[in-house]
Amino acid sequence: MKHKNKEIKVIFAFLALMFAVFLALPMVRLLLKSFLGDSGFSLESYLSVFASRGFGKALGNSFLVASVSALTTTAIAFLLAYTIHYTNVSGRAKSLIRGAALLPMLLPTITYGFSIIYSFGKQGLLTRLFGRQLFDIYGFNGLLLGYVIYTLPISFLLINNTMGYIDKKYMIVSRIMGDNGLSAFMMTIIRPLLGTLAASFIQSFFLCFTDFGIPASVGGKFQVIAGVLYNEMLGSVPDFNNGAVVAMVMLIPSVASILVLQYLERYNVRYSKISVIELHKNKARDWVCGILSTLIITGVLSVFAVIFVVPFVSEWPYEIRFTLEHVTAVFADDALFGVCKNSLFTAIVTAVFGTLAAYGAALVTARSTVNKKLKNIIEGIALITNTIPGMVIGLAFLFSFSGTAVQNTFFIIIVCNVIHFFSTPYLMMKNSLAKMNASWETTAMLMGDNWVKTILRVVTPNAVSTILEVFSYYFVNAMVTISAVIFIAGARTMVITTKIKELQYYNKYNEIFVLSLLILFTNLAAKSLFQYLANRKEKTAGSKSRTVKIAQ
Repeated sequence: MKHKNKEIKVIFAFLALMFAVFLALPMVRLLLKSFLGDSGFSLESYLSVFASRGFGKALGNSFLVASVSALTTTAIAFLLAYTIHYTNVSGRAKSLIRGAALLPMLLPTITYGFSIIYSFGKQGLLTRLFGRQLFDIYGFNGLLLGYVIYTLPISFLLINNTMGYIDKKYMIVSRIMGDNGLSAFMMTIIRPLLGTLAASFIQSFFLCFTDFGIPASVGGKFQVIAGVLYNEMLGSVPDFNNGAVVAMVMLIPSVASILVLQYLERYNVRYSKISVIELHKNKARDWVCGILSTLIITGVLSVFAVIFVVPFVSEWPYEIRFTLEHVTAVFADDALFGVCKNSLFTAIVTAVFGTLAAYGAALVTARSTVNKKLKNIIEGIALITNTIPGMVIGLAFLFSFSGTAVQNTFFIIIVCNVIHFFSTPYLMMKNSLAKMNASWETTAMLMGDNWVKTILRVVTPNAVSTILEVFSYYFVNAMVTISAVIFIAGARTMVITTKIKELQYYNKYNEIFVLSLLILFTNLAAKSLFQYLANRKEKTAGSKSRTVKIAQ
């Protein structure tokens, strides 16, 4: 056991060192930068930022649009999840709802804005179909639509997953006890979901508050805090000290969300057993939920439909003739093709090292007997990385590693991605490892195997499905992220998302949509491959399990 703990402590030491160097130190450097003035320590930058014209307005705008978006997203995600778990809508329709709700995760947020422009703009695809412009796309309306689409996958995953663990037998108990429909609904569905619904709102709010991609395209004159930070750092007259102050202000929701999420843990309802029951027939419920879910999913998909049209049109909207010249031009341009290779390389390496980091951390907390304080450090790191905005991490890296050997390298981009997206993969791995037999390592040790062999031969094969899911998560997010890398990618290490931002300045939307399609198809192929491998592994494991039972 001591030998095992020694190896676990080596893993912990490596992870602690990595997060100390690439998370704690950069954040401290960012904090100190915000207090530096011309004559040393000073509040000059804070006074300058808070007194500047428009900062208070931008901050208020961010809170307003993020709150409305988070509330709307949570309501929509609840409806979609309810349709899947509590209606008799066909299985095929439920699968379509799941797939469409998660589709936006496969595209960068900056693409959402351009899709909205080309769908709902004055010459947009949907505008031409309806015969008039439905709403003004720049400002609050465009941000609200973009943010809802952006946060829907995360909100849906949270609510859909929790709803799957609600014991439905209590619905029957409630009806037997004479509760009316509304009371039964509130007690058996809403009450167990309170913590998750609140967590969904907080997560959605936080993502909207800190996103840069959508305001960069449809923000218009409706200034938000993320746009202020970008302008301070990469505008015509950069001010690093003021940028550090804005970044620290963006951390305020992070601190608040950490405290609230910890408090909400007490509202999580856990059942010792999940009963499988047949849902009572209610055609009105099924039709209403089915129609509303279909309209929502159609709306989401229709926004992205333009991506499949504009790149294959000679000159939208003036010369609507099918052509492949825009696609061939992208692949013929060595610079653009090089950016695609950069993104693919970054995503693969990020996924490899991110998966190793998440797996190692999960081994410490779920498969070891080390001091609880060490485990709490890992848990704390996961909670912190879940709430720090990507732009803030990228800015902290800019201040910390400028002028060093790793500046503008793939190494720093990959490390940034690994840390930025660490929380969810770690929790996925931890939950998987915690469900496995706790005595495997002890049994193996008694039989003479060392800890490393046990992990490689016993634990890892049983965790392959989750490992593939974690790999897929890191890969997809590394392909679509822009906020975390906008400050640290150089000309030689530019990835697709940062290239899209550059192409925006030159109004090269055909190239933008071709690159967006490339990201989408790459992510779809990757997720399909990883899902196939995971399903194949689960079938193999199930087959072996049945063989053992028969032999016994």
